Amino acid sequence: MTECTQERFGFAEHFSRSVVAAFDGDRISSDGGALLLRETERRLGIVSRLAGCFGDLRDASRVEHSVEEMLRQRLFSLALGYEDLNDHEDLRKDPMLRLMAGKKDQDKDLAGKSTLNRLELGTGTASRYKKINFWREAMDDLLLDLFVESFGKQVPEELVLDLDATDLPLHGGQEGRFFHGYYGHYCYLPLYIMSGNQVLRARLRPANQDASAGSWKELTPVVARLRAQWPEVRIVLRADSGFCREGLLLWCEQNKVDYVFGLARNKALRRLIDEPMDQARQLLLATGKPARMFTEFQYRTVSKTWSRARRVVAKSEQIEGKENPRFLVTSLSAEQWDARSLYEKLYCARGEMENRIKDQLALFAGRMSTESFRGNQLRLYFSTFAYSLLQGLKRLGLKGTELENAQPQTLRLRLLKIAAVVRVSVRRIWITLPRSYPLQHVFRQAHLALRC
Repeated sequence: MTECTQERFGFAEHFSRSVVAAFDGDRISSDGGALLLRETERRLGIVSRLAGCFGDLRDASRVEHSVEEMLRQRLFSLALGYEDLNDHEDLRKDPMLRLMAGKKDQDKDLAGKSTLNRLELGTGTASRYKKINFWREAMDDLLLDLFVESFGKQVPEELVLDLDATDLPLHGGQEGRFFHGYYGHYCYLPLYIMSGNQVLRARLRPANQDASAGSWKELTPVVARLRAQWPEVRIVLRADSGFCREGLLLWCEQNKVDYVFGLARNKALRRLIDEPMDQARQLLLATGKPARMFTEFQYRTVSKTWSRARRVVAKSEQIEGKENPRFLVTSLSAEQWDARSLYEKLYCARGEMENRIKDQLALFAGRMSTESFRGNQLRLYFSTFAYSLLQGLKRLGLKGTELENAQPQTLRLRLLKIAAVVRVSVRRIWITLPRSYPLQHVFRQAHLALRC
């Protein structure tokens, strides 16, 4: 039977006029705002340095799409909301993406899905058929370089590093898949190290291990790099109770890294806060409002899994007749941080890291659908560098605007997704944007800041 492809789409009439749509615009794009991403990348040099983390053993005389061009195509498309390699069978003809990728001949198509996929197939060793490889250590170093460069000439007195793990569900037979009892599905369990809104490390891990497994090994080069740059900087490590393990506590103490970790409650800890919990209950009954009391004490685990006693801060809280105790263990002294401030101002701020992980997922960090573990690690890197690109846009171009703290989805919807008509002449690429675009003032301000 003959298959017919509809080329024109008729809609309800507008008074006496018919309404017809068709996908027949050759040099029209929906991503006109991506010009700002292009300027951001020009300032940061992310993609050119990322290309240096790859080895390309292809015959240069036969190469049509360079590694750097393919990386530009891949990262910009992730930032613009295109998660699937299959999308590039059509996107390879997009005039804006051709410009973003650095295609010299604007009449030639970009790489298709099969060519882009070759970036992810390398095994890390020389191969006759898999000639593009990446070096994980070089990409780790690049993330740290981007973080250090973001400070410019400023020398920070203190850096707070956040640790957290999350689940990336798997729906196939990917290498290294395991069932995780807590999350209730097959997944990977990547470890993130962040400071503020910047990623310092994104390490993909199998899910058959504790959330804190390998944390100190990942932290060692991170802390060494930061101290090499700023020898006097004070480093504070912050994480939930999933990372409160003797090995990590001991590593922090041996390497002069301060820490504040959540501490899982137990009966012994609960008995130690009987009095402040009663006081909170009485205050709740008197005021009718949630009440909390803070106390602190030296504590060592009953089973002696801790090598010594440490400072523990306890929050004794009553909420509508229900008690809500929380515990922290820290190396910070009471003179540096009193109990209430330590919990409410320092520790609770770690919740922002969970929002930053959601930003990673908005950039398709969860798209772990390639077969090899190494290939999925590369996909995680791609999402992380796309995130760094958007953070660079906010830091360099959108400071002081209404989009300064926008999430990736909001940036796409309000700033990057602008209709554009692209005209190419001998001397100029002219991009026509709609006069009706409502955030022209933000676009102008970002352009001015990025071009300075």
